[in-house]
Amino acid sequence: MSILRPRHSKEEFARRGEEIYDRVVRPALKPEDSGKFVAIDIESASYAIDKSDYAATEQLLRQNPDAQIWLMRAGEKAAYHIGGRTFSEYTK
Repeated sequence: MSILRPRHSKEEFARRGEEIYDRVVRPALKPEDSGKFVAIDIESASYAIDKSDYAATEQLLRQNPDAQIWLMRAGEKAAYHIGGRTFSEYTK
């Protein structure tokens, strides 16, 4: 088994991942996909959706073992939230 190594800078990863999400994934999402993880190959624009981040990435890797994966959560700004409060809760 080979080790996957990033072929792009962090900035390029983010730019490509967000662009593919907006252009390809978002228009195809269904209401029941809200909150699910979306694993996106930033080179081929293929993607997989699952309620589990692990399952979504594994599904994508089965399609393309060399995938460069950007992970999003459908309907959210990021795949994960750090901390228990939102910014607006701190500004009240």
